[in-house]
Amino acid sequence: MAVIDLRAAAQDHLWLHFTRMFGYEPPVIVRGEHCYLWDDRGNKYLDALAGLFSVNIGYSYGDEIGRAAHEQMRELPFYTNWSYAHPRAIELAAKLAELAPEHINRAFFVSGGSEAVESAWKLARQYHMANGERRWKAVSRRTAYHGTTMGALSINGIPALRAPFEPLVPDVIHVRNTNRYHRPPDETEEQFTQFLLTDLDEAIQQAGPETVAMVIFEPVQNAGGSFMPPAGYFRGVREICDRYGILLCADEVITAFGRTGEWFGSLKFDIRPDLITCAKGLSSSYAAIGAVLVADKVYEAFGTETAMYAHGITFGGHPVGCAVALKNLEIMEREGIVEHVAETQDGFRAQLATLLELDIVGDVRGTGYLWALELVKDKATRETFDDDESETLLRGFLSPRLFERGLICRADDRGDPVVQISPPLVAGQEEFDQIVGILGEVLTEAWQRIT
Repeated sequence: MAVIDLRAAAQDHLWLHFTRMFGYEPPVIVRGEHCYLWDDRGNKYLDALAGLFSVNIGYSYGDEIGRAAHEQMRELPFYTNWSYAHPRAIELAAKLAELAPEHINRAFFVSGGSEAVESAWKLARQYHMANGERRWKAVSRRTAYHGTTMGALSINGIPALRAPFEPLVPDVIHVRNTNRYHRPPDETEEQFTQFLLTDLDEAIQQAGPETVAMVIFEPVQNAGGSFMPPAGYFRGVREICDRYGILLCADEVITAFGRTGEWFGSLKFDIRPDLITCAKGLSSSYAAIGAVLVADKVYEAFGTETAMYAHGITFGGHPVGCAVALKNLEIMEREGIVEHVAETQDGFRAQLATLLELDIVGDVRGTGYLWALELVKDKATRETFDDDESETLLRGFLSPRLFERGLICRADDRGDPVVQISPPLVAGQEEFDQIVGILGEVLTEAWQRIT
C-alpha cells in the first residue's frame, strides 16, 4: 500500500464518531505502551480514560494477545454461534460463569456494548412472552448512557442524544439517578435511598407493572459523572423488581472486569441481577466482543423443545474475539489486576480529593478506577455552569489544554459539567501523580480565565 499523509487522508476520508468534523484535524495515535500513547508527531500522552473506559490491562500485552489471536486464526478463523458451537466460545462462556454472580451461568455473545443492551431488552421481552405475558417497556435512569443503536439509544437517559433520531423504540420510562451532590444538604443517605426507590416504584405503577419487562441500571452510573448508589439502594431495586415480576439488568459494559475493584460491580454492590450486559473490559478492547450474561431463571423459561431466543449476531462469539477475551482474562488473573485496583483505589481517591481545594471543583466521586470531578461556579451554593459556559469551559479550554499537557481524560457535559478519570487498571502511583498534577494546574488556569 502506498505511503499516505495520514492527517490529510483522515480529514478527507475518515468520519469520526461523536466529533464535530468541520475544520477538525484529528490527532493520529500510532503506538501504545502501559498507560501511555504516542501520536504520529512523537507526542506522548497519559491515557487517563483507558480508551473509552475499556483498555483495562493497558497497552503492553499486544504480543501475548496477538499470539492467541494468531493461533486461533490458524486453527479456526471464523465460525458462527447460530446453531453451532466452537471451543473458544464454550471456554469463554464457562469462564464468565465462574467469575459472575453464582446464579448466572449462561453467556450470549455479541460484538459490543450497544448490541449487548439491545439484546438484553429483546431477551427480557421474549422471556415474559415465554411466561405467557406481554411486556415490552424498559426503565432506565435520567442522564444514563446505554449505547447508540436504536433500542439502546431509546434506553438512554440523555435527551440531547435521543432527539435527533426520534421517534425511537417505545416505551422507556426514565427515573431519577443517584446524583447525591445536588440533593438537600441535610438529607440523610437513608432518606435519599427511600426517595429514589419511591420514585422508581411510582414510575412503574404509573406505566403499568404488567407492561414493564426490564429495569436497566449501571452499578455506578458513568454519564453525569460516576454516580454512586446509596446504601440499600440496589437491595430496594431488587425488591421492587421481584414484587412486579420485572427483570433487573445490570449494565456492566463499563463496570465489569475490575473497573470497580471487583470482577463485576454486581458483586461489589450485591445487585443480584437477572441479566448483565458487558463488553469493553471483556477483551480490554483488544478485540470487539460483548455479552449478555443470563441468570438461570431466565434461561429456564426457554426450556421447552420448541423454545428459541429469536436473535443473533454474525460476529457474536467470534472465535478470534473469544480467544482474545480468554487471554485477557488470563492476564488479569495472573497479574492480580483486579486485586491491584482494590488495593490502590483508596489512595487514588485521596489524591483526587486534594483537588477539592480548588475553587472550581465541587465534588469528587466514584470507586475503583472510575472517578469524576464535578465543576462548579460557586462551591458554597453548588451552582453549576450554564450551557454556553460549559461549552466554553469544556470544549473551548479544558479538553484541548489537557491534551496539550499530555493528559487524555473526558471533559463531559452530558449532565452537569464533569471531568472523568478512568485509567487502565495497571496504573499506579506514577500515573496518579501525573493525573492529579496536570489536572490541578489546568483547572487552576481554567478558574483564572473564568474569574
